[in-house]
Order: sequence, then C-alpha cells, then structure tokens
Amino acid sequence: MLQTKTELTLEEFLVVGEGEGDITYELIDEQAVPKMSPKKFHSRLTRSLIKLLEQWGEERGEIGVEWAVRLTRLGRDWVPVPDLLCFSYERLSPDWNQDEACPVVPELVIEIISPEQTFGQLLESLE
Repeated sequence: MLQTKTELTLEEFLVVGEGEGDITYELIDEQAVPKMSPKKFHSRLTRSLIKLLEQWGEERGEIGVEWAVRLTRLGRDWVPVPDLLCFSYERLSPDWNQDEACPVVPELVIEIISPEQTFGQLLESLE
C-alpha cells in the first residue's frame, strides 16, 4: 500500500504512480486516499453507461474510465478519479495523446455509488 507523509504535493502524487494490485488513489487534502475497488454491480453499470456515452462521444469528444483529473479545490491541488468522465474536443483536442492525468475540467463526471455506500458518504469524501 502507498505510504504517505503528512502532506503530499501534486508533483509527488503524480510521480508515485499506481498502487499495488487494483488499488487506485485520489489526491484529497494533500493525502493519497485509496478508492474503493469496484464490484459486480458497479462494473455492469459502468459498462452500460459507457455504451450510452460512446454514442454521444463518437464525433464530439472522449469518454474516460477511471481517468484522474487535475483540479484545484479550495486553493489546494485535488486529483479525483471519477468512474466516468466526458469532455468535448473543444476542451481537449483529439490529437492530445499524453498518458497522464486529464488536464482539463470535464463537462460530465459520473461517480457510481456502491450499494453499501450512501449519498452522504459520497458527499463527505468531496468536502
């Protein structure tokens, strides 16, 4: 598991890379926070949403699955990893081909709440 110090800069977080196994981390309040590993319900819903969104994105933009996004929240670096994100080619050129966190704010972000998670718990993780 990723060991963090009290505060982690954006640069340090981005250099750390992937976690062990299927662990994905998000940068929240300068801490690397593990994201819950998806299960069957989550996987099926993600697959269905991707099919719908790909129809929209065919000519207009790109759909990302668990793609980290570089943001700033309350003056601090924040790197959430939404389940799905969509952005138009007007925001990010189809020629952009870097293997890094998304550098633009998506137009649509979808976070799937697991059956054992409440909406309130999701909101707490965003505060």
